[in-house]
Amino acid sequence: MSDAKATVQALLRPADIEIDGGRPWDIQVHNEGFYPRVLRYGSLGLGESYMEGWWDAGQLDELFYRLLCFDVRPPLSLSWRILSHNAMYLLFNPQRRSKAFEIGERHYDRGDDLYRAMLGHTMVYSCAYWQEAGGLDAAQEAKLRLVCRKLGLKPGMRLLDIGCGWGSLAQYAAEHYESEVVGITVSRNQVEEGRRRCQGLPVEIRLQDYRSVEGTFDRVVSIGMFEHVGRKNYRGFMETVERVLRDDGLFLLHTIGLAYTGWTTDPWIAKYIFPNSMLPSLAQITRASEGLFVIEDIQNIGAHYDKTLMAWFHNFDRHWEDLRPQYGDTFYRMWKYYLLACAGAFRARRNQVWQIVFSKRGVPGGYVPAR
Repeated sequence: MSDAKATVQALLRPADIEIDGGRPWDIQVHNEGFYPRVLRYGSLGLGESYMEGWWDAGQLDELFYRLLCFDVRPPLSLSWRILSHNAMYLLFNPQRRSKAFEIGERHYDRGDDLYRAMLGHTMVYSCAYWQEAGGLDAAQEAKLRLVCRKLGLKPGMRLLDIGCGWGSLAQYAAEHYESEVVGITVSRNQVEEGRRRCQGLPVEIRLQDYRSVEGTFDRVVSIGMFEHVGRKNYRGFMETVERVLRDDGLFLLHTIGLAYTGWTTDPWIAKYIFPNSMLPSLAQITRASEGLFVIEDIQNIGAHYDKTLMAWFHNFDRHWEDLRPQYGDTFYRMWKYYLLACAGAFRARRNQVWQIVFSKRGVPGGYVPAR
């Protein structure tokens, strides 16, 4: 047995994961180069070697649930690829204004056929709310309804949706609450689909970075976009919202986050899925809002994201034969790894989802949270 294989086996043992074992979460190794590659490159090596077919697991979500529950990771890598990745996040600002549209081009513009197949009728690409819902579409509509209730939307209110996706919330708020909505996104595909979806409604969808927003709004919402803001820009984001929000307005932030404060992001996720992304901690969010907002309510719905991601994967897998000619088999392994690894992370409660309601001066008499 090689030293690298023995080291990997020792790392996996506390999580009850075996090499070539017979359980769904055990790792089946097809290439012995897997062991030194993982030890040298960590999560980047693990993800890339899976994409290349060097190993498999019957249930990736269960594998990652165990890896993250027991915090399994190799010793700190000194490879130049990992060091350069960390240096970029520590020394520079990957989410600066000049890089704002890169995430749209590389992720959200991959192809609407992919997202229609995966996300379902609502085309909502964020955590659903499964409290009383039996299916994905119903759970996403429940989330949209919950957001609107938390914002206290009323007819005639002007709502700014920062990171509006394909226009689902804008459509819902206009149809059900008679609100006037401005939605902004950095994805050209999302602008096109959002305008089509909201045609005939009092909704404007713009291709725009949040730093360029002007005007005044009764309510501001941001769902699943703050993950692209970056720690060096958190304060600037909050200042932008404070600038455009009426004094008596409310702001709802819905974001994935970490239970600890981090200074970089997973190198595999950054390279293949979400370039320039970064998950905030609650401490970073509250620090960025100090002196600008009163925090009225915080709800953690992170446990709901496990079920959402599994539903997305089953949709993606069910439609794969239709998607395959355009995307290819390597993409299938990459996307499967992304969705199921993330499901495992939320199942392990390593990742969270917070909905935070802010006011500028405090709601007179106190804010009554919706659930």
